[in-house]
Amino acid sequence: MGRRKKIVQQCERLMDNPEQIRNIAIAAHVDHGKTTLTDNLLAGAGMISEDTAGEQLAMDTEEDEQERGITIDAANVSMTHEYEDEAHLINLIDTPGHVDFGGDVTRAMRAVDGALVVVDAVEGAMPQTETVLRQALREGVKPTLFINKVDRLISELQEGPEEMQERLLGVIRDVNELIRGMTEEMDDITEDWTVSVEEGTVGFGSALYKWGVSMPSMQRTGMDFGDIMDLERSDSRQELHERTPLSDVVLDMVCEHFPNPLDAQPHRIPRVWRGDPESELAGTMREVDPEGEVVFMVTDISMDPHAGEIATGRVFSGTLEEGQELYVSGTAGKNRLQSVGLFMGDEREEVDRVPAGNVAAVVGLDDAIAGSTVSSVEMTPFESVEHISEPVITKAVEAKNMDDLPKLIETLRQVSKEDPTIQIEINEDTGEHLISGQGELHLEVITQRIERNQGIPVDTGEPIVVFREAPQQPTAGEVEGISPNRHNRFYISVEPLDQDIIDALKMGEVSMDMPELERREALQEAGLDKDTSQNVEEIHGANIFIDDTKGIQHLNETMELVIEGLEDALDEGPLAGEPVEGALLRLHDARLHEDTIHRGPAQVIPAVRNAVHRALIHTEIRLLEPIQEVRIDVPNEHMGAASGEIQGRRGRVDDMYQEGDLMVVEGIAPVEEMIGFSSDIRSATEGRASWNTENAGFRVLADNLQRDIIGQIRERKGMKEELPEGVDYI
Repeated sequence: MGRRKKIVQQCERLMDNPEQIRNIAIAAHVDHGKTTLTDNLLAGAGMISEDTAGEQLAMDTEEDEQERGITIDAANVSMTHEYEDEAHLINLIDTPGHVDFGGDVTRAMRAVDGALVVVDAVEGAMPQTETVLRQALREGVKPTLFINKVDRLISELQEGPEEMQERLLGVIRDVNELIRGMTEEMDDITEDWTVSVEEGTVGFGSALYKWGVSMPSMQRTGMDFGDIMDLERSDSRQELHERTPLSDVVLDMVCEHFPNPLDAQPHRIPRVWRGDPESELAGTMREVDPEGEVVFMVTDISMDPHAGEIATGRVFSGTLEEGQELYVSGTAGKNRLQSVGLFMGDEREEVDRVPAGNVAAVVGLDDAIAGSTVSSVEMTPFESVEHISEPVITKAVEAKNMDDLPKLIETLRQVSKEDPTIQIEINEDTGEHLISGQGELHLEVITQRIERNQGIPVDTGEPIVVFREAPQQPTAGEVEGISPNRHNRFYISVEPLDQDIIDALKMGEVSMDMPELERREALQEAGLDKDTSQNVEEIHGANIFIDDTKGIQHLNETMELVIEGLEDALDEGPLAGEPVEGALLRLHDARLHEDTIHRGPAQVIPAVRNAVHRALIHTEIRLLEPIQEVRIDVPNEHMGAASGEIQGRRGRVDDMYQEGDLMVVEGIAPVEEMIGFSSDIRSATEGRASWNTENAGFRVLADNLQRDIIGQIRERKGMKEELPEGVDYI
């Protein structure tokens, strides 16, 4: 019997024992060694050869991942590990570290109960470390820490025991500070989730050289840091690996310190599902009941050349079996499961059934997208997975051959199913399609895959930055919107929202899906006054619509059209047709024709749209531009060139400090000016700089640039050159 088949059989045997299941993700900043570490774990579980572990990068299954040397897609694998004489089933997801692929990390966190956060001993906690920790904790996922590349402190930096200890303690301190700051507001996390060497929730080691230690492993093997430094310095790395293999240390930590589904689901379900907590369904999910109704949350969609579309996700209740007919949230009818399986890295192994508490890969859910709730009964879907950053850059994509157009449209629709952080706008009249994503690399990877995997040659336009429009002050009074037939009138005012409320809306902490009382409390907590929070009619993006009217005839049946006009106006603001954010809109009064025929869509929508746009102009609405935090690590002699690269891009340098033998330059710069940054920084520092960027939201574009940039966007979109009437403040 093949080794893989044997492992699949072991996994099948353990699936029915939730006490022995651990669902975990490995997450870290880019290049901190997640995929190399995963190789070690696969080798330890007997799934790949020990000799190639660390170089094989078995979880980077796509050609472009191997070429670029980075993880682009989250990859799943199920393995077994013996701990304290008991076999455990570990469902592991290796997640990307690059900020452009953060959406995969957020979705992976929905499927798991524990996150092994990997930090480079030399670089320490970096911006993306903070982001992945935040993504884990927001989903109620418990963290542990593995400090990687400790060999570099010994052999490269030649650090002594005291220096090394101080550095490692500094990393643990930084990570704990982040965990404390994020968990103090979380009422449902009652235990202390900070990591500690004494408790065994911190591991140290070298994924490249396959050795690792933790406090429990040192007690078991009798090895201490002195022995490790001696063996590392004398180049006895093989002996080091044999005496304290990394996979044992990490997998023991996973089995000992991460919760099993029975412990995790009771506190995770209320965090990710807003349905009735007293219902039978809530009970079966909390109890991880394999006999209950099926509840499956899709966290990833991928394409298999033979099987077609594969949906991967977490089974919270019931048991998945081939032939089941299941509902997919937000779609009509049912989908039939064609097969059920487990992922073994790049290959899917079919099994007869997958019970609650496991991660499954299924074929047949054609209507599902990443984030869908799949169930045997109609139910309240899970909370949508809220992504921390939003699309900031857009590219136009066209098929080189018109014959490929239908295939390209189909492929783009598939892309948006697989990756909800990509937004696709298809214009079937012009043949131009706009793809918006998290950054240049994100879009580059998507367009390359369209060409390589689908065989569709495409032309891509220059990257276009996505701006926002935001009100700056309240309107002086109410603005009247009159319908084309002059029989209907709407009286609207607009005021800017506080930043705390905008953040709560963007993070998904407040939504129309919440029960009204809960939504009201969340808005008041974010800073909205009590009276206003009671009249919320609609939330659209980061904008709130308030109905302040009293007893107006026919308004109830017209409200749907009012909201449609409002959403139209907010999706394309008055300055440059960019989305509006941070607006609190109030409907004060309305005069409606009593005859339905005279207050249809053709009358109400333009009247409301016009009123909203004119009210926004009265608020001195301005263009906001997306900005990024930039961190550059560079040798001392190139520090001036590095800071010059930020300042020359309308950026600002906030901090410069020494870290080891490198200088760190930190600052912020507009996304638009960062296009082409990678080649410029390489030539400015003779290729000696390493850098990373992190999306940092939006800020008001400088006044002297407003008119120019608005003009450029209007021209690109084919809008009239002259600005709307009343825009005389720019």
